Amino acid sequence: MRWFIPTSILISMATPALAGDVTPMTNAEAIALVQEHANFVWTLMAACLVFFMQAGFSLVEAGFTRAKNAINIIMKNLMDFSIGSLAFWAIGFGLMFGHSLGGFVGTSGFFLSDFTGEGEEWTLAFWMFQVVFAATAATIVSGAMAERTKFTGYIAYSIFITALIYPVFGSWAWGSLHNGSGWLENLGFIDFAGSTVVHSVGGWAALAGAIVLGPRLGKYAANGSIRPILGHNIPLAGLGVFILWLGWFGFNAGSTTTADKSIALIFVNTNLAAAAGAVTAMIVSWIRFGKPEVSMSLNGVLAGLVGITAGCANVGPAAAIIIGAMAGGIVVSSVLFFEKIRIDDPVGAISVHGVCGAWGTLAAGLFNTGGTSLGIIGVQLLGILACFLWVFPMAWLMFKLVDRFIGLRVTADEEMEGLDFSEHGGNAYPDFRASGAGMSFDGGKGSGEKRPATASTAVLTQS
Repeated sequence: MRWFIPTSILISMATPALAGDVTPMTNAEAIALVQEHANFVWTLMAACLVFFMQAGFSLVEAGFTRAKNAINIIMKNLMDFSIGSLAFWAIGFGLMFGHSLGGFVGTSGFFLSDFTGEGEEWTLAFWMFQVVFAATAATIVSGAMAERTKFTGYIAYSIFITALIYPVFGSWAWGSLHNGSGWLENLGFIDFAGSTVVHSVGGWAALAGAIVLGPRLGKYAANGSIRPILGHNIPLAGLGVFILWLGWFGFNAGSTTTADKSIALIFVNTNLAAAAGAVTAMIVSWIRFGKPEVSMSLNGVLAGLVGITAGCANVGPAAAIIIGAMAGGIVVSSVLFFEKIRIDDPVGAISVHGVCGAWGTLAAGLFNTGGTSLGIIGVQLLGILACFLWVFPMAWLMFKLVDRFIGLRVTADEEMEGLDFSEHGGNAYPDFRASGAGMSFDGGKGSGEKRPATASTAVLTQS
């Protein structure tokens, strides 16, 4: 049933008072005002959904890792958003959306100082939507560096990525959304909601962090075989994935910043890609491990969501299923690949966000409903490469500097004891002893050859 508001009522609702006189708006002006207000409400509600994704990331990471590090994980995710918000307000937003210097970086709007007067309200709403994106890019890295990172070193990283690494690349691809004009978007780069701008940025930074840190103690045996280190609470991780799935509707559809019917296609594409990613990851892991492995299936959901993010507004539903299904298969292979080359990523963040973000960005060009060409595909590949060449070296250098001057990795004793106790003086689960809780590995001869990095089907053994 459609509701009809008479024009007379619409005009009276939107009638301003000027100097004591009532001056009715025209019908067109009243409709435009209502649309403008709806855009504000939709954008801010979408920002709330994306903010709620922080809870999802926290639960996924906590569930996929050991009980003795749960407090540390919550603290890292809390500080990603809290410190990241301040850094993005002070520096990042201006670099990303200020008046552009040659299409490479913004030069105004630091501390929101240049965005006052006319249009100030929209700038504030737009900043709120963008800061939750910046926090998402930052929090992706937490999972890949879980269970062995010093808290102080991690805080330094969180400031650096939200103030510099993420905003600079964001200005290349999205600068024109406010005051800038990025060189990459001027070439026609397609990344509607951030498969590369947000997710690959976080994924490649995560890769640098995992490399600089090295694997967790006990991850690899003396003979080089892989020892799965089991997550302590898979239902918690599953809840986190469902929260992320919900939040992603705001992430993708909210990127319209417009309350109109175009969001319907984006909702459908987002959901279909996630579902296809889950099913494909389940099938591939079932074939690979002999059982429908739950952690891979959960990561398949996230892979599908990351994959569709770039093209959610410019591909059809059938293409969204293909994109999500491919992402679900890619993430399983990618997790196993990084594990084999001794890059320890406890939650699969590099594969989900970095690798599947690159796939999704390429797919946005391949399946573009407006048509594709070698030129479009070339620009997509250029954007993927530019992201990696900017983010990975900068993040690697940053992590090296943090390691040198602050310290990046905890001591072996602290890692064995658990970061909850050594870094925060607490214990998330009082029934577990802080020392050694959740340290057991999956046993059985050759088990490391059959179980993925985020294997989850065995229970936590208390020490």
